[in-house]
Amino acid sequence: MLRQELRLTGSGGQGLILAGIILAEAALYDGMNVVQSQSYGPEARGGASKAEVIISKDEINYPKVNECDIMLTLTQAACDKYIKSLKPGGTLIIDKSLDNKPERDDITIYTVPILETATDKLGKPMVANIIALGSIYELTKIVSKDSLERAVCDRVPRGTEELNKKALEEGFNLIKEHKEECYGDVC
Repeated sequence: MLRQELRLTGSGGQGLILAGIILAEAALYDGMNVVQSQSYGPEARGGASKAEVIISKDEINYPKVNECDIMLTLTQAACDKYIKSLKPGGTLIIDKSLDNKPERDDITIYTVPILETATDKLGKPMVANIIALGSIYELTKIVSKDSLERAVCDRVPRGTEELNKKALEEGFNLIKEHKEECYGDVC
């Protein structure tokens, strides 16, 4: 991997900004160059939000993501808003709750029950962002597992480390279980 650009999208309150920060920190632990940025609508909770992370072995000259290699989306509104920014040949990870999958045959789409797993299996909707990170890792190996686990534990509220480790593990397992549910050119 020379350079990967990621966009994590959803609505405010889903923790995707924190997920972007954690992913960037994990890449730093791995000795990579990283830029992380974020934006969200005027509503802190419920409005559209995105976190962007650029990870590169080389110097990063421009800090914004124009076309991403990997996009994660947890809401239909975010998917509809940002899908055009996913490069041909890119990877899209969408939550199972989305009703309309993008009709693009030039990307690989993984449908994963991230929100459902957080709520039903772990009983904590607020760990969906960590489950999402586990899913991204298992699909891409963009950072090392040790660095990702370390970054999660360094960034989550004290006392929730074990819950978040479980959430990360659930994310790994979701991809192992659902990897065959992809669409596009390459599975």
